[in-house]
Amino acid sequence: MKFKQQLSSDELTDPLRSWLSKGLGNELWEAEQDVLNRILSGLYGSHMAQISLNPLVDVAEKSTVPHKVIVYHRLELGMHPFSIVAQSNELPIEHNSIDVVILHHALDFSSTPHQVLREASRILRPGGYIVIVGFNPWSWWGLRRKLSRKQTKPIWHHAHFIGHGRLSDWISLLELTEVKAESHYFYPPYQTDTIRQRFKWVEPVLKRFVPGAGAFNVVLARKDVGSMRVIQNRKRSRRFIKLPVVEPATRGQTRGTR
Repeated sequence: MKFKQQLSSDELTDPLRSWLSKGLGNELWEAEQDVLNRILSGLYGSHMAQISLNPLVDVAEKSTVPHKVIVYHRLELGMHPFSIVAQSNELPIEHNSIDVVILHHALDFSSTPHQVLREASRILRPGGYIVIVGFNPWSWWGLRRKLSRKQTKPIWHHAHFIGHGRLSDWISLLELTEVKAESHYFYPPYQTDTIRQRFKWVEPVLKRFVPGAGAFNVVLARKDVGSMRVIQNRKRSRRFIKLPVVEPATRGQTRGTR
C-alpha cells in the first residue's frame, strides 16, 4: 500500500510543534510522555536514537541510556548537542549500533513509513528495542478523521493512523519480536478543554472494555539474535556515522525490559 503525504516535512514541522505545545495537542503529548517514561525506564544500553515529531524536545528525558542521538530533517536553532540531519528513511548510522530506537509518530508523517521502520531495524543491535508511538485508527480520533468533510482540517488529520495489525505485520516481516502493545488516551479530540472534561467518565469505561481504542498506540519490539541479517537495499553507498564505543559494566549480560 502506498502512503500519500499531503504536506512536506517543512510544511508539517512548525504546525505540529505549535499544536503539541498547547490545548489538546499538549494534553496528548503529556499522556504519551508518561507512557514513554515508564517504558524507557526499563530499557538499557549505551546508545539511543530518537526520530520524532518535535526533535527539539527530548522524549527520552527519563531514560538512563547515556548517549542519545536525535535526528532532524533540517538545520535549526536549539538543536540537541548530539544531533544529525538526515531523512528518517535513510539514516547515516552504522548497522547494529543502537540499543534503543524511538519512533515518536515518525511513521505517521512519512510517505514511506515501512522504510522508516526498516531503517530503525537496520541500525538496531541484536537484543535492542524499538519503541513506536503512533495514532490509532480504531479510536475516537480515527473515527473523527475518517468522517471529517471539512476543507480545513486539524494538522493531526495528516497522520497515516497505521493500525496495530498492519504494524505487527511489518514488525514480523523485519524478523523483529513484538514484546507488547498498549493503547492510551481515550478522550475524543475536542479542542475545548471544558468539553473534553465532560467525557472524563469515558476513559475508564473504554480502558476496561475496549482497551485498544486509545488515541495513540505504543508498540515495543525487540531485535533478536536470529534477525541479524543485514538488508542490502541501497541505490547508492552511504557514509555511516560511527558512534563512540562505551564499555558497559554489565557487558556480556542480557539486557532487556524489567
